[in-house]
Amino acid sequence: MTGRKKEAEELNRLYNSNRAELAAIYGRRRVGKTYLVDETFRGRITFRHAGLSPVDDNKKGMLKAQLEHFYYSLLLQGMKKSKKPGNWLEAFYMLEKFLDEIDDGSRQLVFLDELPWLDTPRSGFMTAFEGFWNTWGCHRNNLMVIVCGSANSWILDNLINNHGGLYNRVTYEIKLSPFTLKECEEFYISRNIKLSRYDIVQSYMILGGIPYYMGYFQSGMSLAQNIDNILFSKQGKLKDEYDRLFASVFSNPEIMKKIVGLLYTRNAGYTRSEIVKKTGMKDGGTLSQSLNALIASDFVIKYLPFGKGKREHYKLADPFCMYYLHFVDKKKTSEENFWQQNVSSQQIVSWRGYAFENVCFSHVPQIKKALGISGVITTYSAWSKRSDDEKGVQIDLILTRNDNVVNMCEIKYYGDKFSVGKEYYQVLLHRQEILAEEISPKYSIHNTLVTTFGLAYNEYSGIFSSVITLDDLFES
Repeated sequence: MTGRKKEAEELNRLYNSNRAELAAIYGRRRVGKTYLVDETFRGRITFRHAGLSPVDDNKKGMLKAQLEHFYYSLLLQGMKKSKKPGNWLEAFYMLEKFLDEIDDGSRQLVFLDELPWLDTPRSGFMTAFEGFWNTWGCHRNNLMVIVCGSANSWILDNLINNHGGLYNRVTYEIKLSPFTLKECEEFYISRNIKLSRYDIVQSYMILGGIPYYMGYFQSGMSLAQNIDNILFSKQGKLKDEYDRLFASVFSNPEIMKKIVGLLYTRNAGYTRSEIVKKTGMKDGGTLSQSLNALIASDFVIKYLPFGKGKREHYKLADPFCMYYLHFVDKKKTSEENFWQQNVSSQQIVSWRGYAFENVCFSHVPQIKKALGISGVITTYSAWSKRSDDEKGVQIDLILTRNDNVVNMCEIKYYGDKFSVGKEYYQVLLHRQEILAEEISPKYSIHNTLVTTFGLAYNEYSGIFSSVITLDDLFES
């Protein structure tokens, strides 16, 4: 299993704890939650069940379908045939009886996958699950229950932050994140897919380190061939993933896509008031719930731009959504070799530039490690400011450190060593001067270059005090 070593160790620790455990695993759809449980507990799962997806199903009949599916899972895994449950209280009672009958004193592991899908409207699912755990499960020292879900906001609201009967009942939680660049490299090597680090970064710009998506890559094909195969061919496995992604995770997918579609149009994101103005949505509870759900599911991040006071911005952070909206959704041609034929076009070259900025935002710990400041408390954001000459100032990434240093980072995705010319040197000096006016005199500014293959040294290269390369970003 690539990566996930720490998560697997923690799950095994819980398994061997000799007390009742209720663990919740959540994370973006396709990030590998089910795979983690399967690989960690292969051959040790007593009962498992996965909720039925609400996508393309008759919503009115979902409760009956979910109950029947749960009943059939019990039969398949050894329960004697009986009357089908009419509600979730009966269904969990059947599970309790089944576990009682096969109990030999050893650890019993129950895995309930896609738990939010089971909680259909007016189903009474949460009341029944609460009764199952509080009345029966938590008193059995040999029982471990693992629940998973891609609807992160549901897991957080109904389990982890529950203020009712399940308050403080979850004994351990794991938020599973996408792979880092290092883990992506290990994954490709394990699949005998030969890609340079330069191309692995591009795959991250497109697929965002999501193992399920990366699993469609085929050995012997180039990056461009693989992208065309899974996204632009008629039978592309991820051609319709964008719509499926939102429909399977959110109860209001069209509203979510509306917000994401707006955030996509500005790399720095928008304030809440700008979102209200541009989408026409009301500034109320529904918007708050939608934004919080997008943040919880790792599609969006909320951050405070440098020098902007308390005006928080919402920024689209999911690389797959960004890529899909930029190329797949906007592509009007039926050309199946779109990526291979346009890989050197200015459109794609420009896209790589800002897509690499988002990769760096996802790898700030690696940047800090390369700078030797892993232990220093640091905040980070992008920054822009209009100036009198109307050119404006934009800085890709600013690291504000508690040791009174500000790293002003320039991010360049380049096919060779990056070279600083006289004109660009003057631009950097201008940015440094403007930034110096915005910060306390106690801070010193360090110009930092984050690029692919390093810096070509000349009379202007000394403007950068630190240079971070792809190899640094691939550190653990």
